[in-house]
Amino acid sequence: MNTIPAAPRLLRIAPIWLLLLSALLHAFPTAAQPAAHSAITHPGSGATPGPAFSVVPLGVRGGLDESNLSAYAVAAAGSADYICLDAGTLFAGLEKARANGVFHLPPGVFLRTRIKGYFISHPHLDHVAGLIINSPDDTAKNIYGLASCLSTIQEKYFSWKSWANFGDEGEKPQLKKYHYVTLEPGKEIPADNTPLFVEAFPLSHGNPYESTAFLVRNGSNRLLYFGDTGADSVEHSDRLHTVWQAVAPLIKGGNLKAIFIEVSFPNEQPVKSLFGHLTPALLQQEMNALARLCGPAALNNLPVVITHRKPVANQEETIRRQLLANNPLHLKLIFPQQGRRLEF
Repeated sequence: MNTIPAAPRLLRIAPIWLLLLSALLHAFPTAAQPAAHSAITHPGSGATPGPAFSVVPLGVRGGLDESNLSAYAVAAAGSADYICLDAGTLFAGLEKARANGVFHLPPGVFLRTRIKGYFISHPHLDHVAGLIINSPDDTAKNIYGLASCLSTIQEKYFSWKSWANFGDEGEKPQLKKYHYVTLEPGKEIPADNTPLFVEAFPLSHGNPYESTAFLVRNGSNRLLYFGDTGADSVEHSDRLHTVWQAVAPLIKGGNLKAIFIEVSFPNEQPVKSLFGHLTPALLQQEMNALARLCGPAALNNLPVVITHRKPVANQEETIRRQLLANNPLHLKLIFPQQGRRLEF
């Protein structure tokens, strides 16, 4: 019987094993050999990065409906630690978010453990009522605001004439649950117990009354939130122009992920009855001012979240239609819903 020497036999069957090994490597990729369908992001590759911010509107309306007033819970993407930009409605918004499957903790537990601080744009009740009403069941945290805002909260709300003083300043006895942090315009500060940083810009809300815009930062990414504001042309002010100058470079660099801005009234509202608010036409006027600073192309598809629509008669729908009908800069207009997560 003829026999084949051992070494030549191994050489003949080796190619078969090499083929099998190659097939196994393609079927079960290792860490050094990514699967063909894996998304690998490289700088400059054009791949879309993940979101930088998670925003859950706890209230989106500009009055009338006390269960749905201005309040936006904001977290860095991947974090469960939120700040609240305004606090008109808290508990009802958290209930809605839980019903929608956005949050899973009971509203009271979420309020106490996951909301780490409140940034209040101005002290009108539709922006602070939830904070005040829920204060007995809340935990110790900061209230951030401009000096004019915090003084009103101390003197008018957290005083023993109208409510218990849960603050650490003002009328005695001070229960010292909340610590007031006075914001200096243009100075960025950390939002305690979160990865976020916030910079404040004063706004004109029916001159001489003051509101605030908050520029929230996570890493190199920003989100811009406006409290109530009038247009510069109506307010005889340059407050919005100052904000646009600050954010125009961020827009050109792709670092501003969204603008949250109010449109309270339809275009039919007389100027004398705006009371420091915007209409669709006035928002467009302000977006044109921003476009002159950063270039119209930079605003193409920029998310602009429309807040504070007043739910009188059919005004909310009228505002929506007027905004969509006149959008020459091709902004990505978003109409937020209470308890529905947004990511940017």
